[in-house]
Amino acid sequence: MTYDAFTKLIAQADVRGEFLNSGQLDALSGVVADSFKRLDAVNRITSSASTLVTNAARELFAQQPALIAPGGNAYTHRRVAACLRDLDIILRYVTYAVYLGDASVLEDRCLNGLRETYLALGVPGASVAEGVRLIKGAAIDLVLDRNGITQGDCSALASEIGTYFDRAAAAVS
Repeated sequence: MTYDAFTKLIAQADVRGEFLNSGQLDALSGVVADSFKRLDAVNRITSSASTLVTNAARELFAQQPALIAPGGNAYTHRRVAACLRDLDIILRYVTYAVYLGDASVLEDRCLNGLRETYLALGVPGASVAEGVRLIKGAAIDLVLDRNGITQGDCSALASEIGTYFDRAAAAVS
């Protein structure tokens, strides 16, 4: 089950049969205060998703040209398209996690079993992980670019976003 920050705290308090304490309420106030930065980051990443994925794939194939050479795992347009599709799906679920402030949607609906699937299909997980890391760098650069983002420090949000990409890279490698 996917939880946002609010649902998670309420579920935890409910299990203990307690009211939310002042520290928990302060944490939720922080989530609300940063919500515009979070939405701006998700919008920025989402609106650039195609470019992020395409550029990451180009850089990946430049780094690992054997992938697109005859006999490589991304040889033929169909396989390149599958690679782009997979990177796009991972990015989409990362944005869901960013929006919710919780990685469970990423874990449960995207990453759970992905490594096993890739192993069964012969997909080189280390190459996919490198593609995810390339997207991570570009996405974080977008979030840290102060133009068009709600004012305030985005370093904590960028760090959080980085952890979602790191989870995805670890899950496929």
